[in-house]
Amino acid sequence: MNAVERFLKYVTYDTQSDEHSQTTPSTEKQKVLGAALAEELSQLGLHNAHMDQYGYVYGWLPATPGCEGIPCMGLIAHMDTAPSAPGGGVSPRIVHYEGGDIVLNEEKNIVMKAAEFESLAKYVGQDLIVTDGTTLLGADDKAGVAEIMSAVEQLILHPEIPHGRIAVGFTPDEEVGSGADHFDVAGFGAAVAYTVDGGELGELEYENFNAASADITIHGVNIHPGSAKNKMKNALLMGVELINMLPPAETPAHTEGCEGFYHLGEMSGDETKTTLSIIVRDHDRAKFEARKAYLTRVAAYLNDKYGAGTVELDLKDSYYNMREQIEPHMYLIHRARAAMEAVGIAPLEVPIRGGTDGARLSYMGLPCPNLCTGGVNFHGVHEYIPTDALLKMTDVLVHLVKA
Repeated sequence: MNAVERFLKYVTYDTQSDEHSQTTPSTEKQKVLGAALAEELSQLGLHNAHMDQYGYVYGWLPATPGCEGIPCMGLIAHMDTAPSAPGGGVSPRIVHYEGGDIVLNEEKNIVMKAAEFESLAKYVGQDLIVTDGTTLLGADDKAGVAEIMSAVEQLILHPEIPHGRIAVGFTPDEEVGSGADHFDVAGFGAAVAYTVDGGELGELEYENFNAASADITIHGVNIHPGSAKNKMKNALLMGVELINMLPPAETPAHTEGCEGFYHLGEMSGDETKTTLSIIVRDHDRAKFEARKAYLTRVAAYLNDKYGAGTVELDLKDSYYNMREQIEPHMYLIHRARAAMEAVGIAPLEVPIRGGTDGARLSYMGLPCPNLCTGGVNFHGVHEYIPTDALLKMTDVLVHLVKA
């Protein structure tokens, strides 16, 4: 199978992760695809192909004769899909795009409009894999899984291509920030690695956000509205007050590139108790620390205003900018550029406005920049990927590991 055929097969597996789960993996259904991938690796002939108790899939391809001394290189992708849009019952189809709008679902009148999704203009004349408008597609990151698997198969079918030992890893729960929690770096055995988990064709990433999560609980005092004067402390309104104290132009909708932000992802509750989930992001470590300090001061101010214990702030770091871990190994970036150029792709080095398994793995002793998959509009029903991108990224990976 080529990467297109594999991708169309993999997206039929429902592998959504669950950010509220306390188990690993966060959903058992991820193990269904994991078991299938482990079996496929075994059938291809990789050594020690298996899925562990946490749902991580591993295997390795021996070096070709004469290349045994080359340090082992890893290729990693994640199996789960984001919980931000429906992920079960994915019904992909291939359309030849000739410009204009794409009707994803005629019955439900779901249309991907060219005026709203400007990226479509770059793909006129290409075949695109799209959804039926009711689910995400799963290119993030089943495209990466398909590309890695197909590249490994190409190497096996063409033993004349010299390469060192290659380690393959597929992780669960990347979308909920837990993809590296139980990754066996020592057992993986790679000196360096690449995650294949990026966006449009050509993207090459070795810089990402520093990230923290802020879970906030606000305790109010509820009294019947008829006798509430000078007595009620409405937790909902205090939550709104907290949000209004954050810089209004420093949100995802107002920032780009390396600009940081605060993002309110969830707010719920009533007059008595309200909870908020905020993520804090910045590429610059000093600015990142300043953002966390400011949020801490806001909580302290509200506690001074409304009484101690009114606002509980649970602030935790999630991951850090991988750049400082990659800079001592910039040959990884030079190698990736050369691999892309070898198959006619113009490399585009961009900062990740988010994070990947590679960011955390880089701080776990495995330098791990990120490569594109070719997918577009991740995490929503308008997600799509050109078939040509799947095939070209397979070729990029083959060139990447070539000795």
